[in-house]
Amino acid sequence: MDAHRTFQVDLAGLVDLLSHHLYASPRVYLRELLQNAVDAITARRLREPDAPAVVRVETVEGGRLRVRDTGVGLTEAQVHELLATIGRSSKRDDLGFARHEFLGQFGIGLLSCFLVAREIVVVTRAAGSPAVRWTGYDDGRYTVAPEPDAPAEVGTTVTLVARHGAESWLAGPTVRELARLYGDQLPIEVTVDGTPTTGPVVAAPWGPGDTRAWTAYAERTLGITPFDVIELSVPEAGLTGAAFVMPRPLSPAHRGGHRVYLKRMLLAESAEGLLPDWAFFARCVVDTTELRPTASREALYEDALLDATREALGDQLRGWLVRLARTDPRKLGEFLRVHHLGVKALALHDDAMLTLVATWWPMETNVGPMTLSEFRERHGVIRYSATTDQFRQLAGIAAAQDLPLVNGGYTYDTEIIERLAQVDPEVRVERLDPGDLATRFDSLDPGVELGLRSFTTAAQRAMDRLGCEVVLRSYDPPTVPALYLVDRETAFRQELRATRDKADPVWADVLSSLDSRGVDTRPQLVLNHRNPLVRRITALPTADLVALAVEALYGQALLLGYHPIRPADAALLNRSFLGLLDRAVPAAPEESA
Repeated sequence: MDAHRTFQVDLAGLVDLLSHHLYASPRVYLRELLQNAVDAITARRLREPDAPAVVRVETVEGGRLRVRDTGVGLTEAQVHELLATIGRSSKRDDLGFARHEFLGQFGIGLLSCFLVAREIVVVTRAAGSPAVRWTGYDDGRYTVAPEPDAPAEVGTTVTLVARHGAESWLAGPTVRELARLYGDQLPIEVTVDGTPTTGPVVAAPWGPGDTRAWTAYAERTLGITPFDVIELSVPEAGLTGAAFVMPRPLSPAHRGGHRVYLKRMLLAESAEGLLPDWAFFARCVVDTTELRPTASREALYEDALLDATREALGDQLRGWLVRLARTDPRKLGEFLRVHHLGVKALALHDDAMLTLVATWWPMETNVGPMTLSEFRERHGVIRYSATTDQFRQLAGIAAAQDLPLVNGGYTYDTEIIERLAQVDPEVRVERLDPGDLATRFDSLDPGVELGLRSFTTAAQRAMDRLGCEVVLRSYDPPTVPALYLVDRETAFRQELRATRDKADPVWADVLSSLDSRGVDTRPQLVLNHRNPLVRRITALPTADLVALAVEALYGQALLLGYHPIRPADAALLNRSFLGLLDRAVPAAPEESA
């Protein structure tokens, strides 16, 4: 039977893996040093509440950086246990430091310093113990020795010696910028070369009830003046902070990040997933004590608590919208003009937001801008077109038939209209298709229709090559000579056939089988007998002239109805235009001779 064996670990390779591939940028090294210092101070204050709480960062010429803290320090046994074992943390029960107040993992975090340093020197003294020096090298070696010349105070000093090419990361301006970025909200004193990087000047107003201070913070830190500030609190996540409603439109596809602090240490400047997807109009600045960071401490760990927090924050943003509708409709209107897409997206699955959109968001109709609630109150049935192109085709004609029509072609509008009927059975909605509109037109007198049979035969012959049916009706307004109408079934078959013609033989056969199902229908060119020009065209003496005139009306109906122009349609437009010009312009004498 094989004996158990121990893995052989390439320590230098492991150091390289963790220090160069766990973290996204070398700049995190200073965050890890600050985290370790803060944790050491926190551990000491658990035993000595009045112990000093100071972190002093000093830059030294020659590419060196020194970080001193007044924390708990380490004994020699702890140095061997913690700094010589990758992955071991001082926040362990066996050492008495198992508290959720701690920020990071000392053993892993210190490795990030090898992103910028070839050598790390840790001089540390615990209460009642001699000072110890631990020196680690980027090739995986380390040494531990007594340090008789260390100061008598309890605490730790970490010194970094820059690796070749990384000296700029340890320079004064860079270190000050990083210290302000990661540690400006820390509740302890942090200085870089004697300059404070924490304190009341830069602190966020984490306490409740001060939206003006949050606005000032957003202007100072994020460079924006928010439309509004929503204070946030999720006690189970130990989360406090604010959501800033952005003052300008944002794309729903844009997933801007949030500024997240973990126990007042910056975790991420652009963390994703803190808010529901529909809340893309808000950016958050939050501090949390309970949400878990990822291993690199640059993002939040997806777990049940983060899910619950995301839902709770969504509820708070939703509540803000409802309060705004109740207390400040004017401001709500301003918000909707900027961020209506986000609210409409939420309305697709939230009844309160559906009511808000129906009550406050004006939609385009053929009787003027109007909310769905107003439209229903005035006209009873919410009749809508599914696309903006259809609305353009039908708006004027429907108004002439006394059919109020809502444009449901903008993002989410059709879904919102249909959902209204699902939520409230008393709401009646009706989709108006072009084919449905033709059924509302007046038929011609049978005698008149019989007298125009030769015209309709010639017109239909001209349109057969385009797969279009010619229909004579009377409708308002009389100024419209012709309409090109395509119902849903016909539009589907047209698209199906166009795709089939471009597909390979196998897919063409599949699409042909789909096309063979159901009754074949054709688009309609509906000529308006109330239009004087159409009546004159019906009296033209020859089939050639009828064909040219009907082709011209067909082309005009395509253009006015915003229909796509196929190559055959373009050729027809050109032919009819030139043909009518040829008939209208007399030939020159030399040409007739």
